[in-house]
Amino acid sequence: MANRSVKLPFLAMERSLRATGCEVPLLVIPYNDALFALPKGSKWWKNDKLNYWLQSHKAQPVMRKYQCLTENSYQFVDSDVIFLKDPVKTLERHSGFITSCTHWHNPEQTYTEESFKLLLKLSTIWQCRIFNTGQFACDRTLYHFEQLKEIAESKDYCETCLHDLFHEQPGINMLVAASGVTVTNLTLPPIQMESTWAGDYVESYEPYWQKDNVKPYLIHWAGGVAAKSNLPINKLFENYLTAKELREWNVKKENRRRKEQTLKSKLSENISRFKKSLRAFIKTWMETN
Repeated sequence: MANRSVKLPFLAMERSLRATGCEVPLLVIPYNDALFALPKGSKWWKNDKLNYWLQSHKAQPVMRKYQCLTENSYQFVDSDVIFLKDPVKTLERHSGFITSCTHWHNPEQTYTEESFKLLLKLSTIWQCRIFNTGQFACDRTLYHFEQLKEIAESKDYCETCLHDLFHEQPGINMLVAASGVTVTNLTLPPIQMESTWAGDYVESYEPYWQKDNVKPYLIHWAGGVAAKSNLPINKLFENYLTAKELREWNVKKENRRRKEQTLKSKLSENISRFKKSLRAFIKTWMETN
């Protein structure tokens, strides 16, 4: 999934994929109408029927990812990913629904009050089956469109799958769980691949990848890690940018840092004003009562 605002991470992702020797077609779900020219071997993948349906519910644009659940034999990734190995060769040894994230030890953003009831009903160790929806793969179709529409609109699913105000993660986790497909997380036993999340590598990353069988096949900068930090592992992403693109990326990072700093400053100032007002109110109230 991409649009013009994430063009640079997308280009790095595409180049890393081709660098592994993988030549499969790259289908790109448009987040919105802010498109850009895609490299050779890539094309925009728009599903008008699904998009119109989501729009009718005023669902978040990121829920367009649901269209993956109506397809088979794919690897989905967000734009903030690079590949270290050919995903085709990595995944050919596995079947069902494949994930490779470590959200199992930090599951908070993967469920809602509504979907938690379903997850717990399916398993007491449901955390082993949830995943980050910035990267997942599946060898089979989980829903045809009408099936997807029916279950997402149903009483027990609609608040999570269509009306979540923040993102698509709880909805996709809920739909995958409801499908009954076997979910395999490559970071759990018996495979125990090292983490695919860049944020888990605070210092160096090479020591964790001494053995090829535990080296992750992709790295994901979920949560804006690449734009918010200067972790050593960020070089793996930045090395796929040209000198001009890297300068543009660094300008974007600095602008983002300044905006966040301004917001924090304003928030701190407002909190300070509130505390002063509260103290003045309490003092006045105490003096008059």
